[in-house]
Amino acid sequence: MNLNTSYLGLELRNPLIASSSRLTGDLDTIIQCVNSGIGAIVLKSLFEEQIRLEAESKAGMGSASEYYYWFTEAKEKIVGLSLEERLSSYLKFVEAAKKYADVPVISSINCTTDEDWPKFASAIEQAGADALELNIALFPFNASVKCGEIEQVYYDILKSVKKEVTIPVSIKLGYYFTNLCTVARNLVTEGADGLVLFNRYFRPDIDIDTMKVGSENHMSSSDELHIPLRWIGLLKGNNIGCDVAASTGVHDYKGVVKQILAGADAVQLCSALYLKGIPYIETILSDLKSWMEKHHFDSIESFRGKALTTQKIDASFERVQFLKRDFD
Repeated sequence: MNLNTSYLGLELRNPLIASSSRLTGDLDTIIQCVNSGIGAIVLKSLFEEQIRLEAESKAGMGSASEYYYWFTEAKEKIVGLSLEERLSSYLKFVEAAKKYADVPVISSINCTTDEDWPKFASAIEQAGADALELNIALFPFNASVKCGEIEQVYYDILKSVKKEVTIPVSIKLGYYFTNLCTVARNLVTEGADGLVLFNRYFRPDIDIDTMKVGSENHMSSSDELHIPLRWIGLLKGNNIGCDVAASTGVHDYKGVVKQILAGADAVQLCSALYLKGIPYIETILSDLKSWMEKHHFDSIESFRGKALTTQKIDASFERVQFLKRDFD
């Protein structure tokens, strides 16, 4: 039974990838994922905004620091040094992950300033990462910003990064676009080697007793599988021209099979590992092999995209309303 596959030009022993999370921000849990059979690792994202806030908070402690903050140059210098320190620490983490994980290691970054996207990307490539996942999250909450302006930022970030690195680059997208197909095509034109569908954003909730805003459950559910499934089917069914990884809603082997049948090149796992434990990777792989044996498939390639072979199923991905025949 051949579970080997290719993603971003990297050879994977199977299509399962540990998604960026706290689990992949610790070397011990990364090694556990590898020992349980994971095909690749996406390291926990390096968030520029977070380390800037931490740097400013750290630099602002104590009367001496507050005194120096009378001088803008001093503040920028202190924050800059803290940023460099955190980046250096992250690069050492990338090097350690590469040393102890015998599977492809993909780094993930989320930046807020134009100059740091290519800067961080270049440093991470030098640290040995096999590929880079750009975790771009621009939420369309500003009514004065046009749709095309938001999309252009994605293209500009990708172009600036591609100028600085030679390793494969994927884009982790959300689905808040007026025409996701156009955005995906344009990203491929600008050099994206892969797309990850989808980013799962913070979900606000309200406690009706305290009347305070909090967060909904951070974990995904298998009910969310249909969102990436639809778009992977549409994009791969229309030859998007790059690799596509499914993310969000994959909680068992059935979710893995469905995404590959829709054309996915790889499948990222996150919530399932939190809820069922890292060793659950072995269960998914075992169940995947049993399903393949039952249906007489001897490789991942032999059933990838098989659900796209009939026009009826293609049309189902495009439909947005229920029809009577759905219930017949």
